[in-house]
Amino acid sequence: MKFAALKYQGKETLCFVNSKKNTFFPVKNESAPDMQTLIDNYEHIESEVEREYRNIREHDWISLEEAEFLAPIPYPRRNIVCLGKNYLEHVKEIGGITGGPKDTAPEYPIYFTKAAYPCNSHMGTVLRHPDITQKIDYEAELAVVIGKKGTDIPAEEALDYVFGYTVGNDISARDVQNRHVNWFMGKSLISHCPVGPYIVTKDEIPDPQKLSVQSYVNDELRQNGNTADMIWGVADIIRELSKGYMLYPGDIILTGTPKGVGMGFNPPKFLNPGDKITCRIEGIGDLINYIEE
Repeated sequence: MKFAALKYQGKETLCFVNSKKNTFFPVKNESAPDMQTLIDNYEHIESEVEREYRNIREHDWISLEEAEFLAPIPYPRRNIVCLGKNYLEHVKEIGGITGGPKDTAPEYPIYFTKAAYPCNSHMGTVLRHPDITQKIDYEAELAVVIGKKGTDIPAEEALDYVFGYTVGNDISARDVQNRHVNWFMGKSLISHCPVGPYIVTKDEIPDPQKLSVQSYVNDELRQNGNTADMIWGVADIIRELSKGYMLYPGDIILTGTPKGVGMGFNPPKFLNPGDKITCRIEGIGDLINYIEE
């Protein structure tokens, strides 16, 4: 199933989505008034929610044109966890810029966090913050949404802890990032974490390591990778992250980006006012955002 948080008839509404037909229908289950609560309760209400979905009549579906997309989880309980340098070709394109070995995969996953409170949404505007940055960049990433609490999770059980997947754009202010010699400040400016448009439950994506990941800027293809090329796959990301660290339902993990980011070009191709950025992941959908004019 695909779920979305939509503004419909003036209210924030959790909805089922049929993306192929561009339609939606509000979730009626009282134990799922919003996405976070749905995830919290899903183990106990999954069969009820699936039955509700199956019983939606064809003529009851509503056109998505009647609603406005919100971030699936607008206010995550904690910072977004991110992976740095998780595709070798991306390591190569930025290695000489950010320091460290240019052609070598990291020995361990590189984790950092990104403040997103709130997350930006599909079709949302990315603020330029021109007094702070002149080098705004994009990063299309598979986002993993955790479904149940756990720590010290073995790799063979890791996908059992996943609720579903969505698309993330790890917008980055590269000059801020370099000034502070860390990734937190340059990744955490207001509006710089678009997520969406849907969360797709894990049963729809049995193997998260077989998904194409693309980004376009004004319809120009910039990134064209595949999750098969991750240095650390989803299961290993969860295994390593959960060592002595508790994962909670609704936690979001951005799993790294393929080559083709703006800073990797010579000369760099940073984002400009009015640019349209599309991040596309196979089996999930398109996350579209616009840079503030």
